[in-house]
Amino acid sequence: MKMTMHIDEALLARVMAAHGCESKTEAVDLALREMARKAGFRATVAVASPFSPAELRAAVEPSYDVAALRAAEPKAAYKARRVHGKRKRSGR
Repeated sequence: MKMTMHIDEALLARVMAAHGCESKTEAVDLALREMARKAGFRATVAVASPFSPAELRAAVEPSYDVAALRAAEPKAAYKARRVHGKRKRSGR
């Protein structure tokens, strides 16, 4: 849908540069999706847990150590960085 909007050009340029957006439309879409994601997260954490602290503690194996598991994992071989499903150009 086409719209006319008044957007701070400097702010838009900073968002585009920081996130590798190739168009203004992509930057606005990214910003709107991020705001919707944050609102959804806030709504999720605002709901009280149906579990008591004791029930939550009992749900996890006492010997479970996430830091030790992460340290034991082999390092990943990363490829070119992808930005929103697109491969980021190396010249940027």
